[in-house]
Amino acid sequence: MAEISVTDDQEVDQSRRRFLTAATVATGVVGTGFAITPFIKSWQPSERARALGAPVEVDLTKVEPGQMVIVSWRKQAIYIVHRTPAMVAALPKNDSNLKDPTSADSDQPAYAKNEMRSIKPDYLVLIGICTHLGCLPKQHFERGDAALGADWPGGFFCPCHGSRFDLAGRVMSGSPASKNLRVPPYEFQGDTLVIGVDPQQKGVA
Repeated sequence: MAEISVTDDQEVDQSRRRFLTAATVATGVVGTGFAITPFIKSWQPSERARALGAPVEVDLTKVEPGQMVIVSWRKQAIYIVHRTPAMVAALPKNDSNLKDPTSADSDQPAYAKNEMRSIKPDYLVLIGICTHLGCLPKQHFERGDAALGADWPGGFFCPCHGSRFDLAGRVMSGSPASKNLRVPPYEFQGDTLVIGVDPQQKGVA
Protein backbone atom coordinates (compact mmCIF):
# COMPACT_ATOMS: atom_id res chain seq x y z
CA MET A 1 0.00 0.00 0.00
CA ALA A 2 1.34 3.31 -0.94
CA GLU A 3 2.17 5.65 1.91
CA ILE A 4 0.17 8.83 2.10
CA SER A 5 2.46 11.77 2.40
CA VAL A 6 1.39 15.09 3.93
CA THR A 7 2.25 18.02 1.74
CA ASP A 8 3.09 21.51 3.02
CA ASP A 9 -0.29 22.76 1.71
CA GLN A 10 -2.13 20.05 3.64
CA GLU A 11 -0.23 20.92 6.81
CA VAL A 12 -1.18 24.56 6.35
CA ASP A 13 -4.84 23.59 5.85
CA GLN A 14 -4.84 21.50 9.03
CA SER A 15 -3.21 24.32 10.98
CA ARG A 16 -5.87 26.70 9.73
CA ARG A 17 -8.62 24.27 10.72
CA ARG A 18 -7.16 23.94 14.22
CA PHE A 19 -6.93 27.71 14.54
CA LEU A 20 -10.51 28.27 13.32
CA THR A 21 -11.82 25.52 15.63
CA ALA A 22 -10.04 27.02 18.63
CA ALA A 23 -11.25 30.51 17.76
CA THR A 24 -14.85 29.29 17.39
CA VAL A 25 -14.74 27.51 20.75
CA ALA A 26 -13.23 30.54 22.48
CA THR A 27 -15.88 32.82 20.98
CA GLY A 28 -18.60 30.47 22.15
CA VAL A 29 -17.20 30.43 25.69
CA VAL A 30 -16.97 34.22 25.82
CA GLY A 31 -20.49 34.58 24.41
CA THR A 32 -21.84 32.12 26.94
CA GLY A 33 -20.09 34.06 29.69
CA PHE A 34 -21.84 37.29 28.68
CA ALA A 35 -25.17 35.49 28.52
CA ILE A 36 -24.72 33.90 31.95
CA THR A 37 -23.43 36.98 33.78
CA PRO A 38 -26.80 38.80 34.10
CA PHE A 39 -28.38 35.58 35.32
CA ILE A 40 -25.72 35.07 37.99
CA LYS A 41 -26.08 38.68 39.08
CA SER A 42 -29.78 38.08 39.54
CA TRP A 43 -28.94 35.61 42.31
CA GLN A 44 -27.03 38.22 44.26
CA PRO A 45 -28.81 40.46 46.82
CA SER A 46 -30.27 43.57 45.24
CA GLU A 47 -29.28 47.08 46.31
CA ARG A 48 -32.66 47.39 48.00
CA ALA A 49 -32.14 44.16 49.95
CA ARG A 50 -28.71 45.32 51.10
CA ALA A 51 -30.14 48.69 52.11
CA LEU A 52 -32.66 46.99 54.39
CA GLY A 53 -29.77 45.92 56.59
CA ALA A 54 -29.53 43.57 59.52
CA PRO A 55 -30.43 44.48 63.11
CA VAL A 56 -27.90 46.69 64.90
CA GLU A 57 -26.79 45.97 68.46
CA VAL A 58 -25.71 48.71 70.88
CA ASP A 59 -24.02 48.14 74.24
CA LEU A 60 -25.98 50.43 76.58
CA THR A 61 -23.45 50.13 79.40
CA LYS A 62 -21.29 52.60 77.45
CA VAL A 63 -24.02 55.26 77.18
CA GLU A 64 -23.91 57.57 80.21
CA PRO A 65 -27.06 59.27 81.62
CA GLY A 66 -27.68 62.48 79.70
CA GLN A 67 -25.65 61.24 76.73
CA MET A 68 -26.78 60.55 73.16
CA VAL A 69 -25.10 58.20 70.71
CA ILE A 70 -25.84 57.87 67.01
CA VAL A 71 -25.71 54.62 65.04
CA SER A 72 -26.69 53.81 61.47
CA TRP A 73 -29.49 51.40 60.57
CA ARG A 74 -30.88 51.06 57.05
CA LYS A 75 -28.83 54.11 56.09
CA GLN A 76 -30.65 56.18 58.69
CA ALA A 77 -29.24 57.95 61.73
CA ILE A 78 -30.64 56.42 64.93
CA TYR A 79 -30.54 58.60 68.04
CA ILE A 80 -30.21 56.75 71.35
CA VAL A 81 -30.60 58.95 74.42
CA HIS A 82 -29.98 57.77 77.97
CA ARG A 83 -32.43 60.10 79.71
CA THR A 84 -31.78 61.18 83.26
CA PRO A 85 -34.55 61.01 85.89
CA ALA A 86 -34.89 64.81 85.58
CA MET A 87 -35.39 64.55 81.82
CA VAL A 88 -38.10 61.93 82.28
CA ALA A 89 -39.86 63.88 85.05
CA ALA A 90 -40.01 67.02 82.88
CA LEU A 91 -41.74 65.38 79.90
CA PRO A 92 -45.38 65.71 81.11
CA LYS A 93 -44.85 69.45 81.56
CA ASN A 94 -44.43 69.89 77.79
CA ASP A 95 -47.85 68.57 76.72
CA SER A 96 -49.56 71.94 76.31
CA ASN A 97 -46.83 73.08 73.90
CA LEU A 98 -46.99 70.05 71.60
CA LYS A 99 -48.81 69.36 68.34
CA ASP A 100 -49.28 65.65 69.01
CA PRO A 101 -48.67 65.01 72.73
CA THR A 102 -50.15 61.49 72.69
CA SER A 103 -48.52 60.54 69.37
CA ALA A 104 -51.91 59.76 67.88
CA ASP A 105 -50.89 60.98 64.42
CA SER A 106 -47.25 59.97 64.52
CA ASP A 107 -45.26 56.86 63.61
CA GLN A 108 -44.02 54.52 66.31
CA PRO A 109 -44.48 50.86 67.32
CA ALA A 110 -47.46 50.20 69.57
CA TYR A 111 -45.18 49.55 72.55
CA ALA A 112 -43.71 53.06 72.19
CA LYS A 113 -47.02 54.88 71.86
CA ASN A 114 -46.92 56.38 75.33
CA GLU A 115 -45.86 59.63 76.96
CA MET A 116 -42.21 58.57 77.02
CA ARG A 117 -42.41 57.11 73.51
CA SER A 118 -40.23 54.25 74.65
CA ILE A 119 -40.18 50.79 76.19
CA LYS A 120 -38.05 51.96 79.10
CA PRO A 121 -38.48 55.53 80.37
CA ASP A 122 -34.75 56.15 80.61
CA TYR A 123 -33.94 55.16 77.01
CA LEU A 124 -35.24 57.07 74.00
CA VAL A 125 -34.70 55.58 70.53
CA LEU A 126 -35.54 57.70 67.50
CA ILE A 127 -34.93 57.89 63.77
CA GLY A 128 -32.96 61.13 63.60
CA ILE A 129 -34.66 62.56 60.53
CA CYS A 130 -36.89 65.61 60.76
CA THR A 131 -40.45 64.84 59.72
CA HIS A 132 -40.62 68.13 57.84
CA LEU A 133 -38.08 67.83 55.00
CA GLY A 134 -35.62 65.20 56.18
CA CYS A 135 -32.83 67.18 57.83
CA LEU A 136 -31.01 65.93 60.93
CA PRO A 137 -32.15 67.66 64.15
CA LYS A 138 -29.41 68.61 66.58
CA GLN A 139 -29.42 67.84 70.29
CA HIS A 140 -30.02 70.73 72.68
CA PHE A 141 -30.70 68.93 75.95
CA GLU A 142 -30.12 71.84 78.34
CA ARG A 143 -33.32 73.48 79.56
CA GLY A 144 -33.43 77.22 78.86
CA ASP A 145 -30.74 76.97 76.17
CA ALA A 146 -29.52 80.51 75.44
CA ALA A 147 -29.88 79.99 71.69
CA LEU A 148 -33.45 78.67 71.94
CA GLY A 149 -34.99 80.76 74.70
CA ALA A 150 -35.69 80.57 78.40
CA ASP A 151 -38.76 78.40 77.86
CA TRP A 152 -36.82 75.74 75.96
CA PRO A 153 -37.56 72.39 77.72
CA GLY A 154 -34.63 70.50 76.24
CA GLY A 155 -34.78 68.32 73.16
CA PHE A 156 -33.92 68.54 69.47
CA PHE A 157 -33.75 71.53 67.12
CA CYS A 158 -33.69 71.19 63.34
CA PRO A 159 -31.30 73.78 61.89
CA CYS A 160 -32.83 73.66 58.40
CA HIS A 161 -36.27 75.13 59.07
CA GLY A 162 -36.52 75.49 62.83
CA SER A 163 -38.64 72.51 63.86
CA ARG A 164 -38.41 71.71 67.57
CA PHE A 165 -38.91 68.41 69.36
CA ASP A 166 -38.88 67.58 73.06
CA LEU A 167 -36.94 64.79 74.76
CA ALA A 168 -39.52 62.25 73.63
CA GLY A 169 -39.16 63.37 70.01
CA ARG A 170 -42.58 65.08 70.09
CA VAL A 171 -42.95 68.08 67.81
CA MET A 172 -43.59 71.47 69.41
CA SER A 173 -46.26 73.92 68.34
CA GLY A 174 -45.08 76.50 65.83
CA SER A 175 -42.75 74.04 64.11
CA PRO A 176 -42.93 73.43 60.34
CA ALA A 177 -42.92 69.68 61.05
CA SER A 178 -46.36 68.27 61.71
CA LYS A 179 -45.44 64.87 63.19
CA ASN A 180 -43.26 63.58 65.97
CA LEU A 181 -39.90 62.01 65.15
CA ARG A 182 -40.33 58.38 64.15
CA VAL A 183 -39.46 55.51 66.48
CA PRO A 184 -37.84 52.45 64.86
CA PRO A 185 -38.59 48.87 65.90
CA TYR A 186 -36.30 47.76 68.69
CA GLU A 187 -35.99 45.58 71.76
CA PHE A 188 -33.77 45.15 74.79
CA GLN A 189 -31.69 42.03 75.37
CA GLY A 190 -30.19 42.60 78.79
CA ASP A 191 -27.87 45.60 78.48
CA THR A 192 -27.95 45.41 74.69
CA LEU A 193 -30.31 47.46 72.52
CA VAL A 194 -31.23 45.70 69.27
CA ILE A 195 -32.49 48.05 66.57
CA GLY A 196 -34.47 46.51 63.73
CA VAL A 197 -36.29 43.81 65.70
CA ASP A 198 -39.90 44.17 66.80
CA PRO A 199 -40.42 42.25 70.07
CA GLN A 200 -44.06 41.74 69.14
CA GLN A 201 -43.15 40.06 65.85
CA LYS A 202 -39.68 38.70 66.77
CA GLY A 203 -38.34 39.36 63.33
CA VAL A 204 -36.50 41.93 61.32
CA ALA A 205 -38.83 44.85 60.62
